[in-house]
Amino acid sequence: MTFDFDQVFDRHNTGSTKWSRYPADVLPMWVADMDFAAPPMIIQALQKRLEHPMVGYSVAQDDLREAIVADLWNKYAWRVEPQELIFLPGVESGFNMALKALVQAPQNVVVQVPNYPPLRHAPGHWGLNKVELNFDAQADGTYTTPLDTLSQSLQGGGALLLSNPHNPLGKAFPRTELQAIADVCLEHDAWIISDEIHAELCFDGRQHIPMATLSPKVAQRTITLMSASKAYNIAGLKTSFMIIQDRHLREKVNHARCGMVDSVNPLGMEATRVAYSEAAPWLAELKVYLQGNRDYLAEAVHTRLPGITMNLPQSTYLAWLDCTALGLDDPQQFFLEQAKVGLSAGLDFGNGCKQFVRLNFGCPRSLLEEGIARMERSLRHLKA
Repeated sequence: MTFDFDQVFDRHNTGSTKWSRYPADVLPMWVADMDFAAPPMIIQALQKRLEHPMVGYSVAQDDLREAIVADLWNKYAWRVEPQELIFLPGVESGFNMALKALVQAPQNVVVQVPNYPPLRHAPGHWGLNKVELNFDAQADGTYTTPLDTLSQSLQGGGALLLSNPHNPLGKAFPRTELQAIADVCLEHDAWIISDEIHAELCFDGRQHIPMATLSPKVAQRTITLMSASKAYNIAGLKTSFMIIQDRHLREKVNHARCGMVDSVNPLGMEATRVAYSEAAPWLAELKVYLQGNRDYLAEAVHTRLPGITMNLPQSTYLAWLDCTALGLDDPQQFFLEQAKVGLSAGLDFGNGCKQFVRLNFGCPRSLLEEGIARMERSLRHLKA
């Protein structure tokens, strides 16, 4: 490999959210923040940008918009115009703005569960009725959307908050399922607010399918949220963007920005430009490394962590571990106290998910092995 993903960096005392949450003897494997150096071309570009000593309020420049537009075409054959991009400090502010602009009580907001906690909680911020839609678990370990229940939940309009690729399941939605979901939303004049922040992290040759690419009609009802933050590990630079191709819809959402979101981080915008225009070789190697980590973890779960099961994630660097067979009251707390491994608690992702934990495998393999070994030792003591 050209790039070194095995190097371990000490992130203590750097202000890292991931590494500050727990005492120093805990290995954090929770929040979706990778323990790899950011792409060197991004670091170099930021250093060059800081040679100019001003970092005041900033607006997106043409070269940033052009880099994103070109990337969307190259990756997804998605033709987006520069003016169809709205820049934000994060996807979370984006889906909250969209709900504020588009949904009114008593309309429902549907969230598939398990799901990313800020998506689950967003409807409540605006006093909107949330419907949590459980995936149908299939015999082969995959999860599918119950379309009849979705249809019932969207009577009277409202919105679907979609996570695609899905966090925490690692599900890359196939075109047929996306189309079926879109058909239901169109039937009921419901909006689709699609968080696609993990779009570039699909494995085994899979290709992410943006919801808005299905048809012009779907695009008219869809707000897409994307960012370079996950794939290029620059989340702290707080830059993301919406893609809204319908002009009237774009005007509605822009109006909802008032009093909520002003300008975006100038360094984040420069990092985003470089990510989409120069960092493709780094991303290609990262995906190979992450897929290797995924497979390493899956083998370890099967052979070294009895009582835990996992389905192979199709995307993201997040594994959803089922600990039901361990018979623990709180698996997250058990591994925190007994293994000194900080995982995400399943209950945060859905009310029926207490027996699950989410593990972030976006780290050097030595750290992944350390986390696995700690969990393995704790399970031995549990059986003793």
